Amino acid sequence: MPSFKIKDTSLAPQGSLLVEWASKHMPVLNQIRRQFEREKPLDNIMIGACLHVTKETAVLVEALTAGGADVALCGSNPLSTQDEVAAALAEKGVNVYAWRGETTEEYYWCVNKVIDHTPLITLDDGADLVGTIHKERSETLKNVKGGTEETTTGVMRLRAMEKAGALKYPIIAVNDAYTKYLFDNRYGTGQSTIDGIIRSTNLLLAGKKFVVCGYGWCGRGLALRARGMGANVIVIEVNPVKALEAVMDGFYVMPIDKASRTGDIFVTTTGDVNVIRKEHMLKMKDGAILANSGHFNVEISIPDLENISSSKRTIRPNLEEYSLQNGRKLYLLAEGRLVNLAAAEGHPSEVMDMSFANQALCVKYLAEKGKMKPKVYSVPKEIDELVASLKLKAMGVEIDELTEEQKRYLATWEAGTI
Repeated sequence: MPSFKIKDTSLAPQGSLLVEWASKHMPVLNQIRRQFEREKPLDNIMIGACLHVTKETAVLVEALTAGGADVALCGSNPLSTQDEVAAALAEKGVNVYAWRGETTEEYYWCVNKVIDHTPLITLDDGADLVGTIHKERSETLKNVKGGTEETTTGVMRLRAMEKAGALKYPIIAVNDAYTKYLFDNRYGTGQSTIDGIIRSTNLLLAGKKFVVCGYGWCGRGLALRARGMGANVIVIEVNPVKALEAVMDGFYVMPIDKASRTGDIFVTTTGDVNVIRKEHMLKMKDGAILANSGHFNVEISIPDLENISSSKRTIRPNLEEYSLQNGRKLYLLAEGRLVNLAAAEGHPSEVMDMSFANQALCVKYLAEKGKMKPKVYSVPKEIDELVASLKLKAMGVEIDELTEEQKRYLATWEAGTI
């Protein structure tokens, strides 16, 4: 019998409507779901998932269960769960352990409840599930065949585990698929982060000095969208190649120490710790806004912010005012957690369609694949290209194919300048 722990089962009808809306805008995943219904490639497989419990995730879970899988799900962020969606999933028989506003202790209780189901395949968004299995529940490792990872931050952690010889089962880095990071990270993060900031503050972005910390694909998308809203965008980087790219893209590039004196809105998108610290906060202008879109709530040093503040109060949902000892006020959004999920609804369904299509197909790949070494693997090229092809088809876009002559030309070295 399925088990669950959620906020309120009476929210299920509202959650079902949200899932229905998302599903209408996820045509690729729906095509995969229909294939899974016919073929049952995941029959009798237990899948343990630590993902943001959103309406889009529910569409993924429905595709996996259509393929015959049994799913145990927990949230990958204490503030990202949509309680209506969790209720809808529980009503449909999914083992779901998630509610918005979990404490750290409750969060890891939910993670461990998923592990209690002894999954054969894991799905992760930030590597907390994999990390907990390896560090605290190693007795369950013998049951796990493989897993997938959704995010840049999670892939970084898993590659570090691999390098240290600590990774005990294979992981497919879904984040590194072209049809994931070129779209989800760039267009999804760009739009949803702006959405979270505006919902939290209702401020005008036009004319603001908007500081983006990190110019990876998430930072690129955010900088692009902020400029589109009329903001003056400043990019902070430590990588000279990415910094040069930001300059060539038309953005101001400078150290955080300098930007902290002039910025109005600061958003971290690095995946690293303590990007914005006490020495930066003390230089910020009165009324500066701090937000994070880099997964964990460690990029903005909240302990530093607490230490230099004399008081704090909640002004509106997801907006806390910190009164500094120097008399200025800083505003932290969504407790420093993912502002696009904690203060908004996460990425648009159309973007998650591709990301979760990769997830579903990689789960099928792992289920059918023989024994693999405990490494971090790229998404197979054929899966990446299939997702792109299905998305184009769903959008009504046609493309050309190489002629046989063109294929031969590209495959040979003999032809030179004529």
